[in-house]
Amino acid sequence: MLYYLFDYLDKHFNIPGAGVFQYISFRALGATVLSLFIAATWGKSIINLLRRKQMGESIRDLGLAGQLEKAGTPTMGGFIILASLLIPVLLFAKLSNVYIVLLIITAIWTGGIGFLDDYLKKFKNNKDGLAGRFKIVGQVGLGLIVGITLSFNDNVKIRVYDQPLLSSNLGEVQRYHDIIHPTITTIPFIKNNEFDYKTLLFGWLPEEYTWVIYTIIAIFIITAISNGANITDGIDGLAAGVSGIIALTLGVLAYLSGNTKFSQYLNIMYIPNSGELVIFCAAFIGACVGFLWYNAYPAQVFMGDTGSLMLGGVIAVVALAIRKEWLIPVMCGIFIVENASVILQVSYFKYTKRKYGEGRRIFLMSPLHHHYQKKGIHEAKIVTRFWIVGIILAILTLATLKLR
Repeated sequence: MLYYLFDYLDKHFNIPGAGVFQYISFRALGATVLSLFIAATWGKSIINLLRRKQMGESIRDLGLAGQLEKAGTPTMGGFIILASLLIPVLLFAKLSNVYIVLLIITAIWTGGIGFLDDYLKKFKNNKDGLAGRFKIVGQVGLGLIVGITLSFNDNVKIRVYDQPLLSSNLGEVQRYHDIIHPTITTIPFIKNNEFDYKTLLFGWLPEEYTWVIYTIIAIFIITAISNGANITDGIDGLAAGVSGIIALTLGVLAYLSGNTKFSQYLNIMYIPNSGELVIFCAAFIGACVGFLWYNAYPAQVFMGDTGSLMLGGVIAVVALAIRKEWLIPVMCGIFIVENASVILQVSYFKYTKRKYGEGRRIFLMSPLHHHYQKKGIHEAKIVTRFWIVGIILAILTLATLKLR
């Protein structure tokens, strides 16, 4: 909203300084600062409100050190993240941008699914919360919206320059043509790192139905990453910290993909208007860091599914929007490993129970962070080490811009 206000003031009244809102870097900085401010100032009030509503977390005794001490800690703190994310985005971003609209829908949609789960647990005394099949239906519905929008919206395009710029001549303007409704994406570690979904089934599927394949992939990615973030949210500060690191990585990729000069210099696809996602990522980082003020060990509030499902859903959709979804196995490696640890543990237990009559385990406990807790490592140290791994994965993700 502020973008349109200051753009109007600049064009019609030539007010000094109003033109600064044209710069993505300035609006991203403003979104980050405001997001941190909202989380810091409103966070305590939201926590007190959750306490008054008796939104304390019920803790099952799993034999983990310090676990029972967390009983009664307010949950549904995801509202802190949602407020400190959406308000700066609404103020600083271009609300006519298709990617921004899609991400606002994503944040509200996934936050709503998580809220229903938390609401049923706390107010309806349903310890299982929202049934898994309904969560999947919600995630599939969002995947359909994202996949169809990115496949058919006329504002979703890739710009191809007729002659690439030389790194020594960044100021040169080149002729170009736009690919509307693109079916290509980025694939890491390969020269000219592009992959066309039209070739996925070796041409068996008619080109006009490529969107079906893409939408199925979008559904899978959104479901996997939102659930991965949900599973990762098991100890103080883990999910918020890891999500902040991933968001910073996505912000850098969005800036490079939305900048003509840098995209050509790095030989990556230029996606017009995707630079606006930097503002969203900046607000997202601020929201995660601001939430950590209250969620770092010992946590004063838990994000609940309201926050964790939203974090994963937003990360997945940003990656899809900038055509970097095949970088997710590297960038979101922690979410994927946490998810895989649960799948492996349950599958192996069931298999050994059928074969030997007694279930056996691969890990002391799943998800993976609980395995390390069972080994006697303090949760604050586990979180710090996971953050370090997240930073390494982020560096490796960015290195794929040159490692081909």
